[in-house]
Amino acid sequence: MGAAETGRPALLPAPNRLALSAAGYRPEGGLEPLAPALVESLDGTALDRLRRGDLAGVFGPRHERGEPGPTLSTGPLRSVTELRPGGPVGVAVLRGTAPAPADAEELRALATQVGEVIAGWLGLATVVPAARFVAGLDAAPTDTRGGPSVVFRALPAGDVEVLAEVTAADLLPRPWVRLDLECAAGTVDGLTVAVCEEPGTPLGTRRGGNPPALPVRRGVTGRLAVVDELALATASVGDLQMALGPEFARYAEVRATRPPAGGLRLVGRVMEVNGTRGDLTTGTGETEYDSAADAWYYGAAPSPTVSNVILMETSLQSALLLGYHLGATLTDPTEDYSLRNLDGSATLHREVDLRGRTIVQRSELLATTVLSGAVLQSFSYQLWLDGEDRATTQPFYSGTSLFGFFNATALANQTGLDNGTFVPTWLEQHPQQTRSVEGGRTGATGELDLVRNLEVVDGGGLHGAGYIRGRRVVESSDWFFARHFHLDPVMPGSLGVEAVIQALQEWLLDSGATAELTEPEFVVPAGVELAWRYRGQILAHDGEMTLEVHVKRVERRPGRVRVVGDASVWKPGLRIYELTDVAAEAREKGAPAW
Repeated sequence: MGAAETGRPALLPAPNRLALSAAGYRPEGGLEPLAPALVESLDGTALDRLRRGDLAGVFGPRHERGEPGPTLSTGPLRSVTELRPGGPVGVAVLRGTAPAPADAEELRALATQVGEVIAGWLGLATVVPAARFVAGLDAAPTDTRGGPSVVFRALPAGDVEVLAEVTAADLLPRPWVRLDLECAAGTVDGLTVAVCEEPGTPLGTRRGGNPPALPVRRGVTGRLAVVDELALATASVGDLQMALGPEFARYAEVRATRPPAGGLRLVGRVMEVNGTRGDLTTGTGETEYDSAADAWYYGAAPSPTVSNVILMETSLQSALLLGYHLGATLTDPTEDYSLRNLDGSATLHREVDLRGRTIVQRSELLATTVLSGAVLQSFSYQLWLDGEDRATTQPFYSGTSLFGFFNATALANQTGLDNGTFVPTWLEQHPQQTRSVEGGRTGATGELDLVRNLEVVDGGGLHGAGYIRGRRVVESSDWFFARHFHLDPVMPGSLGVEAVIQALQEWLLDSGATAELTEPEFVVPAGVELAWRYRGQILAHDGEMTLEVHVKRVERRPGRVRVVGDASVWKPGLRIYELTDVAAEAREKGAPAW
C-alpha cells in the first residue's frame, strides 16, 4: 500500500550531499568502538528504550554498565534504518526517518539525537560513570569554530529521510563525536555530542592503586575493569592520575613513563592487579585488548592476520603497566623517569587470526632492582584469545622482557651495544658487489611501510647464506614520534624489528624462495623464539636508521617457506639493536600449520 493510499505524505529524500561512504580500515589514531553493537537499525521501541537509558538492552551485553546509561534527549527521530561504520573518518554513518522539523531548533534537536544514538552505539558511555550526553559547545573544547552551523528550510508536514556521518571523534578529554546531518528540511554541520560524567563524580584509580570508586567498564567476560580505555588514553597524553592514582599527579606536564598514544596504544583495559603498591618483589596482572577487525594495522601490514610489531607492542605495554601500577617510579618520587625496553624474547606458539578478537594477557613481575637513577624490572607474560580456557589451552604467545626506568642522567649515558665503540656493518668490513632490491612488494603500506631500498649479497653474511643491508631516512615528522611517547619521542624498538622482518620478507620474494607458492601471504612464524637486546633508541634528530640481516637458514613445509636470521640496527655512529632468530614466513592461503 503506497503513501497516497494510507493518506500519509511520502518520505522526502535527503539531498544526498553526504556520501555515507563504505567502511574501510580505520586511520591510525582513529576512534574505535569501545563495545560491539548487535544492531544495525532501530525502530521506535528501541529508541524509547534508549530514552530510558537502556543501552545494554538495545545495543548488547558489552554495553552493560551496572547503572542506567545516559538517556536519549527529546527530539523528532522516528527510526534508524541504517547504522554502520563508514564516513570520512571511518567511525559511523546513519540513515533514518523523522517528521519534518518545524524550525531550526527542532532540526538541531534532531542532530543532537542522532549524535547521541551514534555515541551510544559506539559504546562511549562504557567508560564514563554517572554518564550523560552533552551537546554543542559544552561538549567540544577542541572545537574553535563557534559551534554547529544550522541551515533550515521550512517544509509542509510529512516525514523526511535523515542522513548523518561522523566527521571527527576521540576519547579525550571525554568521549565525543562530531557529525554532519542533512535532510530535506536543512543541514547541521559540526555538531558535537560528548559523554560526560555528572559534575563531582569521582573518576579513575584511587590512592594506593585501589580501583575506581564507581567502576562501570566491563571486560569481555563481564568483569569490572580496574583501569579503562579513557584512563589510559588520558595518561598517554599527560595526566597519569586517572590511570594510576593521585600519587602520580606531578607527572602531568613532565617527561615521564606513559603508555603510547593513538594507534600505538595497544592495551585496552587492566582487569586486575594482584600486589601491593610499593612492594616491588612480586605481582601479577591481567589486561585485555580488543583488536578491531578494521584496525589501522590490518590495512597497513603485509600480513592478513597480525604483524610481529603488534604482538610485541601489546604484550610489552601490558606487562609494563603492571610494574608501573605497583609503583616502580615511586621509589624516588622526586625523579622524572623515562621508560626503555632493554631486552627480551618471545614466541608465537600457534597461528591465530586476531581480527575482531580480544587478547587476554596474564603478566607476572619477576624481579625489581633499584639503582642510582634507574629501576630495572623483569616480567613474563602469556596471551590467550577471548573464550579460551587457560587451564586447558596453551597461550598463543608468550615471552619475557626486561624494562628500565631511567632518569635524564642515566639516559644520557647510553653507549650502545659495543660500549661506545663504533662497529661498522658487515658489508663495510667486507666490501663487495651487491644487488639492489627496491622493495615495496610485501604489501606493507602507510605507517608500516618501513624499509624500501635494500642491498643484498648472495651467499654473504656471517653464516654464508645471504646478507641484507637497508637504510631508512628518519624525519622528525615520522608518525611514531608523536605517539611514543608524549614529551619523550623515540621510535619504538618493535618498529625497528618490524623493519628487519620486512627486509627478510623482501629477501624471500627476491631470492625466489616463494616461487612455488601461488598466492603467498606473510605471517609471523610459529615456534621460533625471537630474542632482542636494545641499548639505545632512534631519536627524531638522528636522520637515519641502518639495519643488516645475516641469513642463517631457509626452511620449508607444504605450502610454506620461512627464513631465519640474526640482525643488528644502527643509529648514526652506534649499534643499538641486536636480534637473534628473527624470522619471516610466507604461506599459501589455506596451507596446513607448520
